[in-house]
Amino acid sequence: MTPATATPTSRTDIATALTDLLFTPGLELTEAVDRHFAPDYRQRTDGRWDDRDAFMAHIAHLRTIVTDGSVQVLDELAQGDRYADRHVIDVVKADGSTVRTEVYLFAEFAPDGRFRRIEETTLMLEGADADRGLGSAR
Repeated sequence: MTPATATPTSRTDIATALTDLLFTPGLELTEAVDRHFAPDYRQRTDGRWDDRDAFMAHIAHLRTIVTDGSVQVLDELAQGDRYADRHVIDVVKADGSTVRTEVYLFAEFAPDGRFRRIEETTLMLEGADADRGLGSAR
């Protein structure tokens, strides 16, 4: 199958991407990012835009403080090159504390099925005040 004719079964999704990025010990960061995010990837989280390199720096930082967790997709829709979801991510930090965040996400797929752009808003449901910026922490 050529990238221009990617089907929904060949596309990534947020639960798979986050699991690879944060909850799969031993999977190299570059490999995880390459699986799910196009070379021209951009992300806006709570109003802040980042390019792919800044996004990788964010994930690298999270990998130093997150030891476990899970993603629960509550709503999900893919149509054409567009994707939207609402998910809850639960993380356990290295200090034993936990954070629960609800995320509202809109995205665009690249022709090969990886994310090209994500725009998201986060709502912390449980956690310390210091964890409110976890979605864009560096």
